Amino acid sequence: MSQKPGTADVSLGDMHRSVSVQKNGWFRRLMAFAGPAYLVSVGYMDPGNWATDIEGGARFGYSLIWVLLLSNLMALVLQTLSARLGIVTGHDLAQGCKREYPPALSYFLWVLAEIAIAACDLAEVLGTIIGLNLLFGLPLIWGCLVTVFDTFLLLAIQRLGMRKMEAFILMLVGTIGVCFLIEIFLARPDWGGVLRGMVPHLDPSALYIVIGIIGATVMPHNLYLHSSLVQSRAIEDTYTAKKEACKYNLIDSSIALNGALLINAAILVLAAAGFYSRGIVVTEIQQAHSLLAPILGASIAPVAFAVALIAAGQSSTLTGTLAGQIVMEGFLSIRLRPWLRRLLTRSIALTPAVIAIVLMGDKGAYKLLILSQVVLSLQLPFATIPLIHFTSDPKKMGKFANTLWVKILAWTIAVIIVVLNMKLVFDQLSEWLGDAPLPLWIFVALCVVALLGTLAYITFIPFRRGGKAWAEVAPSVSAGADGMDIHPVPIRHIAVALEHSAGDGEILSVALEMARRNGARMTLLHVVQTPGTMVYGQESQSIHRSEDEEYLRNLARAIEGPSLAVETMLRVGGTVEQIVAAVEELKVDMLVLGSHGHRGLQDVIYGQTITAVRHRVGVPVLTVRTTFRGAERAQRGV
Repeated sequence: MSQKPGTADVSLGDMHRSVSVQKNGWFRRLMAFAGPAYLVSVGYMDPGNWATDIEGGARFGYSLIWVLLLSNLMALVLQTLSARLGIVTGHDLAQGCKREYPPALSYFLWVLAEIAIAACDLAEVLGTIIGLNLLFGLPLIWGCLVTVFDTFLLLAIQRLGMRKMEAFILMLVGTIGVCFLIEIFLARPDWGGVLRGMVPHLDPSALYIVIGIIGATVMPHNLYLHSSLVQSRAIEDTYTAKKEACKYNLIDSSIALNGALLINAAILVLAAAGFYSRGIVVTEIQQAHSLLAPILGASIAPVAFAVALIAAGQSSTLTGTLAGQIVMEGFLSIRLRPWLRRLLTRSIALTPAVIAIVLMGDKGAYKLLILSQVVLSLQLPFATIPLIHFTSDPKKMGKFANTLWVKILAWTIAVIIVVLNMKLVFDQLSEWLGDAPLPLWIFVALCVVALLGTLAYITFIPFRRGGKAWAEVAPSVSAGADGMDIHPVPIRHIAVALEHSAGDGEILSVALEMARRNGARMTLLHVVQTPGTMVYGQESQSIHRSEDEEYLRNLARAIEGPSLAVETMLRVGGTVEQIVAAVEELKVDMLVLGSHGHRGLQDVIYGQTITAVRHRVGVPVLTVRTTFRGAERAQRGV
């Protein structure tokens, strides 16, 4: 597992580990972790989604709701992996790419990430510009000027701290949700059609919109963003703390992304109920806005629509700023002031927006929104594939590496993304180039070759040579002397039988060394053997049992580390029987016991645990000689 980054190497240094999660009670701890996923979810309901959702609903009715469900599942899986990468390794995705790949490839991936951020910011700019035009009648070209200055307001909010910024974003998200609840109530959709739309069915003519929806929902810059934002929580550098953080972030992501799904579905359902059912083809957001009042019969409908659009643009502009900062710092180790970084990104996004508005007016702005989402989708493989490789590598993730079924699911998502994008590239190049001159064809061909070559490298090379080795691997020996089969035996799980005595320290010292050498996890085992437990078994709640439970918990917390998982198990009854049963239940690879050097009469008094246990278990038993006092054992009644 990677080393903890130094102060100069942390992601989003001004926010790193700034939020305490040391809260009492399950709900309060969940609330302490809640926040990063809501900032990420903003990217799934930005104005770019509006364009694809409105066109999809207006052209194809409810039939593309299944695409939203699929893309939301894809987003949830990838965002969960992104959060785990940041929590476990202490590096965000951009930092990971810089460490894993050659410099030339790293720089190329940085360029692609910046293009994705610019495309996302373009959607945010256009959404705010169009929203201001709809609500206040402000000309689109003047709206461009407003979007230059609105970023400073959001940067001021960022200076108030992570939690206040998260609260501000959550307020904007709540505003969007309320506005669309009003719209759906007024639209009165066909709920039977909504349910039928959840069944997968693809019209070939809808492919462009489908890829746009996936590009708008599974956003590449959000993968960089989430892996950094989770590090704003002050998570202890232990296995248990990181496991807990991963669990709470999964809950946080599920709630936030499903909330974004409901808003996206509401936009598509609104377009299907209002426009598709009446045979109206929408080509502009302004057109959708102007038709809402006469169709729904309420003047509040277009107002709610415009307010939600502005809220979407403003909320996503802040997350775009953070993503740009993360990408630049991670790939290039360049830290710009947030306002300078924001102006740079906003300038890149405003240039095509101004050109499109001047040349094509409202329709140009709308088509630019759709195009921005397709650009995002094209960049997706270059963020998702490194993420899957990194989180599947035990050298980086340790015991948090992806399980087999997670790998299968993640790679299935990656294949879907790549296949859809290759289909889109082929179709669009055939349509756009047409009778284009030969030099343009050559330039496009070189770009395609560079992209496909990079994609092939980051996809297949790690399978061939693996990730960068961070630890030595023991050599495999097939045969030893005299033809004996001698080979390393993997030890992944060690059970340590403790007696709640002074000798436990010596037993644990040996067990810890074995665990660290083999990268194994440990289970601390203790058997309570008092008169009450012998009679009532597991139902007994003796003082000894409570003390033993607390004793095991404290030991586990004291010895576990970033790459050492420590669990506990307390059993009641006969010592030998319970140790044997525990070994079988846990399926451990080694058992560590203490030996106290008893002989003769002492064996009769104190028992022959080791001899009895080692003949009844099928795993190696490591015996540790301890300085144990019989009086102490008798006094504890075990």
